[in-house]
Amino acid sequence: MRRYTPELGTWGKLTARDSVLRKLDWILLSSCLVLSLMGSLLVFSATRNRTELNHGDEYYYFLHHLLNLGIGLALAGGTIWLGHRTLRGAVPVLYALSVVLALLVLTPLGATINGSRSWLAIPGGFSLQPAEFAKITITLGMAMLLASRVDAGDRPHPDHRTVVQALGLAAVPVVVIMLMPDLGSVMVLGAVILGVLLASGASNRWILGLVGTGVVGCVAVWQLGLLDDYQIARFAAFANPSLDPAGVGYNTNQARIAIGGGGLTGSGLFHGSQTTGQFVPEQQTDFIFTVAGEELGFLGAGLIIVLLGVVLWRACRIARESTELYGTVVAAGIIAWFAFQSFENIGMTLGIMPVTGLPLPFVSYGGTSMFAVWIAIGLLQSIRVQRPLSASR
Repeated sequence: MRRYTPELGTWGKLTARDSVLRKLDWILLSSCLVLSLMGSLLVFSATRNRTELNHGDEYYYFLHHLLNLGIGLALAGGTIWLGHRTLRGAVPVLYALSVVLALLVLTPLGATINGSRSWLAIPGGFSLQPAEFAKITITLGMAMLLASRVDAGDRPHPDHRTVVQALGLAAVPVVVIMLMPDLGSVMVLGAVILGVLLASGASNRWILGLVGTGVVGCVAVWQLGLLDDYQIARFAAFANPSLDPAGVGYNTNQARIAIGGGGLTGSGLFHGSQTTGQFVPEQQTDFIFTVAGEELGFLGAGLIIVLLGVVLWRACRIARESTELYGTVVAAGIIAWFAFQSFENIGMTLGIMPVTGLPLPFVSYGGTSMFAVWIAIGLLQSIRVQRPLSASR
């Protein structure tokens, strides 16, 4: 291919690098970057006065958030460079690694944070949340199985045996994560599995069966007492907001006060009384949206929701325009992940969803979460950039 250069009036060779850059979805990339940069300011506001957390350095979380963003961008770039089709061949290894990391959480290497033993302690004071990587490997693994025979032209849609294999693949990490217990991540994985099956063209009987199994499973978990006391208390507070406002309902009540006090334009960045007074716990992670609501008001918080909507819109467009089922299914899994997790995170700050400890994609502080969402963006960009299979053979 050759490209015309108006400044020189000549035609020059279009390099592979130029071609990739031209094919990137810059609206998607820009929206994610703005969300992450807004998140860095909100994290800074939430932590600059928290001396018990920031080790006496008000810029500690701010700089770490930017560092996590930089690493996330590098991972996204590496994912685009490798390509989702190359990663398709590495799925068995990546899947096995994610399961091993999740299992290690159940050993003495696991660390308990806020009642959930879902973190893996790493020497040097670092920690890793394997459930975040499981969202990627389950999406890739199920997509690989469900699309294998369809993309090869053998079948118009996945058969029952293939669906059973895909569900079995997803069940292993889901069970391990449930044992931690990390109920929030299990809920996200359930949404991912449902989204993947819907996009693959699997029979509606599987969709209805999966939903029914999920309902029965939730009832069974509740009746058998498999939830920890703090998880039961969170659901009780969700069902009855006036229950123990100074105890289990404290987080949600304070979150509502913070968001409600922001009004239309907010109190101004770094000037939120609830944020400055440290009334809302975990404000840099799970309840980051309360900082936006209080300090940036309805307009600022609304901008975050709009940008998340743009991300989902562009991801849907990539899924629709993919020339292979594998790319469509991977994109659908990511869409389900981002959509459900965003709704759950924002919903729990508003009191319309139970508190589950899920971060807001791109915005909340957290290295593993930031790495995972940017790898997902790299996968979406790769699906958009790479040529159809027929053209690349």
